[in-house]
Amino acid sequence: MAESAPVVAVRDLTRRFGAFTAVDSISFAVTRGEIFGLLGPNGAGKSTTIRMLCGIIAPTSGQASVAGFDVAAQPEQVKARIGYMSQRFSLYDDLTVDENITFYGGVYGVTGARLEQRRAWILEMAGLAGRETSLTGTLATGWKQRLALGCALVHEPQIVFLDEPTAGVDPISRRQFWDLIYEATGQGITVFVTTHYMDEAEHCGRLALIYGGRIIALGTPDALRAGLPGTLYEIACDRPALAVPVLQRRPGVLEVALFGAGVHARAEPGVTADALRAALEASGLQVASLEPVPPSMEDVFVALIAEAERGQHG
Repeated sequence: MAESAPVVAVRDLTRRFGAFTAVDSISFAVTRGEIFGLLGPNGAGKSTTIRMLCGIIAPTSGQASVAGFDVAAQPEQVKARIGYMSQRFSLYDDLTVDENITFYGGVYGVTGARLEQRRAWILEMAGLAGRETSLTGTLATGWKQRLALGCALVHEPQIVFLDEPTAGVDPISRRQFWDLIYEATGQGITVFVTTHYMDEAEHCGRLALIYGGRIIALGTPDALRAGLPGTLYEIACDRPALAVPVLQRRPGVLEVALFGAGVHARAEPGVTADALRAALEASGLQVASLEPVPPSMEDVFVALIAEAERGQHG
């Protein structure tokens, strides 16, 4: 494969299950050494996409290549060159740490001195040195997660696919896991990760936002935030749930949503903070603060989903 060629190239990729279209004509490319995120809510088509790219299920139509091989025509060549980690961590709980490493080494043809070298790296990376004989099922979730990543990287693949790898993991373990992902890309490995955690989108070099099986936005986190029209206001008031319909009725307000203990409202440039405050106070609400803020990826995603839904029903 040429050095400049994309590691993943997808064009009009579609997967149907009977009458249901899970992935609907998506297109994108991933470059070598990139952290590429596929972001979307549960049921959006993330796992189906990753399973097609890993050669696990065949596309209904469209084309995709991974590491230079066609996922439909050459799935075994694809599987030999990738690592894959599912949200269930892909480990055998009734095997020891050592036995899981040996098993996955065998699956990928890593044996002898190379396996011992990779075993030492995995144990150090996962913080499991001295725990080699522990049953995997007895490990804390964070350790199990890091072991699963190590097993997915045992054969030093060109690209690793991580399907919701931090689902159900505590925040500290999530942060430590992302540190390991950065280390992997520093070694030239391409990382393709699916997530529904909006804060994790910030860790990705580029993002594809998928909803209803379609990609509704593609770009860097900064570009996606910058592309959100209008001004975003963060509002703290005494009854945020009541503030939402008040603001929704206000002309020039584009989007309103509860955000933590407050409200985020996105408004056209001509709508001022004073005007929004006056509308809320006229409805009997006490406003503690109302300030413009930079949009988060959650704000961007909420706005894009609302726009997509208007397109479907309009």
